This record gives sequence, structure tokens and C-alpha cells, in this order.
Amino acid sequence: MADQAQAQAPSALHSLQGQGSFHRLQKTEAKAETGLTPAITLLSPNMAEQDAFLHLTRPLGPVAVGAQPTTAPLRVVIQPQALFSILDHCIRRPPDQQRVIGTLLGTRSDADESQVVVHSSFAVSHTETTDQVEVDMEYQKAMLALHLRANPKEVLVGWYATSSELNTFSALIQNHYSSQGEGTFPYPAVHVTVSCQPGQDIEVRTYISSPVGVSPERAADSAAFIPIPYTVNYGEADRAGLEAIEYAKDSETRTATILTEIESLEKSLEDTLGMLDRVAKYVENVIEEETEPSTALGQFLLNTLALAPKVDAAEIEKDFNNHIQDVLTVSYLANMIRTQMDLSNRLATSALTMGGGEGGTTEKEGRSDRRQNRQGGQTRQNRTESFSVSNV
Repeated sequence: MADQAQAQAPSALHSLQGQGSFHRLQKTEAKAETGLTPAITLLSPNMAEQDAFLHLTRPLGPVAVGAQPTTAPLRVVIQPQALFSILDHCIRRPPDQQRVIGTLLGTRSDADESQVVVHSSFAVSHTETTDQVEVDMEYQKAMLALHLRANPKEVLVGWYATSSELNTFSALIQNHYSSQGEGTFPYPAVHVTVSCQPGQDIEVRTYISSPVGVSPERAADSAAFIPIPYTVNYGEADRAGLEAIEYAKDSETRTATILTEIESLEKSLEDTLGMLDRVAKYVENVIEEETEPSTALGQFLLNTLALAPKVDAAEIEKDFNNHIQDVLTVSYLANMIRTQMDLSNRLATSALTMGGGEGGTTEKEGRSDRRQNRQGGQTRQNRTESFSVSNV
């Protein structure tokens, strides 16, 4: 019966039609006698202010009949490189396109798989009209295979869109990424929306979907999007890169130069002093009862101060000066060694040059002396012969 139920269940791509390398996701008109319309629901605790709301604290991902349900992720961690890739795709979109979509790749936590970490993303070509959406599925499959071959530890975790709007097409694409075989099944697909409107702050939201109790005809383009918490996680290297990019926001050319080590140290010290001033001002306002105290913030400040080493300022200054002296000594010795090596090379070169010249001069002088001796001996011999002839 399970196989029969799966055969009767609607496909994740309702009214899927092949069109070259594109697949068409088309909204079908509801039957007149049923009166059903495509359903898309946003479930959030903020909807409690309205007349009716529904909040699911721990939703389950869509599963087939007879399959074991999988707990949906409760937390999403987004790496900065994934967000930069999404923003770059948004900036390069055609002027007549409202939003662009793409695929998210990442990993799941090993313990209970309740956390999804988004490491990278790539763009997927698509077009939208009022009646249909066309997605280049062949390109998506090829790029996914290449990314998984280059990063075997990563898996498909969901998709993104550069618009905060959730519509019927969002439900269609979400159901495709959550489908069995080519999707994230048995895990629910994570949907990340990034609003990149000019002049407005970037707003990021993360969702998962849950099936809505509608007829099988409406299952493909109907879904309940459930907001889940997220964090943007970055390390020290990522933080340094983000700070370097931040310097370009006030530049007319939108370019920034890489700071030297001294400039980077100076900037870090200025930021630290600024944060200390903010903390000191907050504590002063709390003491003067101008600001409402916060127990959590006070505990955090206490724990932070407890991490500071219990060393006097004089000792710190002494150690710093000693370190500076050691650095200067090493630098001085390195310069001396460099100078000594240069001087030795010059002396060796000059010795070879001067030695060759003296040898050549000595040899020439010896030849000249021998020639003069031969000439002198011949002259004396001629004089002797002349004297003998005269005597005769």
C-alpha cells in the first residue's frame, strides 16, 4: 500500500514540462467545482497579533508514506563567502529581473543534524512571468555535480532568492529542492532570502517548509514557510577581510588598499579604545541611574574582565620594552650579518681581480728582462769581436 500511495502522490514538480535545458514550473488553474487556490502560508510567532495564527515549534520535514520522519533544522549558520556570492549574483542580474535564485551547499551537524552550515552557493538561471517560472535544471545538476566533486563533504541544503517576497513560485521551487532523488529528502530544504534593494539595509531571512493540508492537485505549489533562526559565522581571517572591504564604502572609487601591519595594529587599538569608551559610558549611566541596568550585560562584562591577566601596568610596560629591545637586537644582528656577507663577497671578488692583473704584469716584465739580457749579451759579443779585429 505504501508503493501505491507513493504512486498516487503528486510529484514535487507539478505540471513539469521539458523545454530544452529548462524545466517549466507552471501554476495550474484550480477546478471550478473545488474552489481551491494555490496556498502559501507563512508561520511565525509574530502572527499572534493577527486574528488567527499557527506556530510550529519543531516542524518535521516532508516524508513519503511509511518513511521515518526527519527532524527539521533548528538553526542555520551562514558563512560570509556564501552571502558575498549571493550579493554578487544580485548585482549582476538583468535590469528587468526582479529577483535571482541559486543553490546552497553546506554541511549538517554530526550530532543530531539540527544545525545546517551554509558554506557556498552558485547561481541558477531562471525566468518568471505571471503564469510560469522556468528554471535551468540541467545547469543546476551539472554545477551541483562539479561542486560535490570538488567538496565531497558538502551536500545540497537548499536554495536562495534575492527577494523577501514569498509567492506560489517560491513554493514550487521549494518543493523541488525538497523532493526525493534530486533534492534534500529526507531533510527539508533551507530557503534563504536576501533583500538587496539599493539604499536599504541587507535583510536576511531563513525558512523551511512544511506541507499544507490541501488537495493533491495543489500540493506542488502549496507550502507553509516556517522561519528559523540563523547566524552569520566568520573567523579572524574572515573578519580581517570584511574590515578591509568596509573601508571601500566611503570611497568614491569603491576601492580600498590593504593596510600595513602597523596601520592594522593602530586601527585595532583605536577600535578597542572606542569599545572601552562605550562600556565606560554605559556603566557610568547605569551608576547615575540614567540607563536601565541589564543583569545579562553586567554578567557578560564581569566574565570579560575576569579573563584579563592580573598584571600591573608597570610590569606590562616593562615586558613590552624588553620585547622591543629583543626585536631591535635581532634586527641589528641581522643587518650586521648582511653587511658582513656583502663585504666578504666584495673582498673575494677584488682579490681575484687584482691577483690576475699582478700575475700578467710580472710575466710581461720577465719576458722583457730576458729579451734585454739577450740583446745585452749580443752587444758585448759584438764589442769583443770588434776589439779583437782592431788589435790584429
